[in-house]
Amino acid sequence: MNLHLSLAPLVALIAGILILAIPRLLNYIVAIYLIIIGIIGLVGTNSL
Repeated sequence: MNLHLSLAPLVALIAGILILAIPRLLNYIVAIYLIIIGIIGLVGTNSL
């Protein structure tokens, strides 16, 4: 049995639950997500 868990859906699920629990976190979650995606885009996915 091969189980492949992708990171993006897991992060989205956790972020969604946190936003439902504490709506004020939305700004921080979006900002952190955009910063991480930007850094990955600049550095490239080959080095990860």
